[in-house]
Amino acid sequence: MSVDIFDISFENDGKKYSGWVNPSGKRDEMGRPVSFQVVLNNVMFGNLSLDKCHWTIRENRPHILVDKVGVEIEKHYKL
Repeated sequence: MSVDIFDISFENDGKKYSGWVNPSGKRDEMGRPVSFQVVLNNVMFGNLSLDKCHWTIRENRPHILVDKVGVEIEKHYKL
């Protein structure tokens, strides 16, 4: 596993979520990863990317959870 992987945890609607984020090796012009593989509660959540200040994911996931995961990524990178 990559050393860039980091843990996340948050609560939404009374439910606790925890997991990890694996940043891609591909970087943007600022040197930040362009996408993030996310696992929540031992289930593959999907690959998130930031598009014009909005977190996106290809999989059909609740927008609130996508946003919450995005906030955790932003905290990690201090965006």
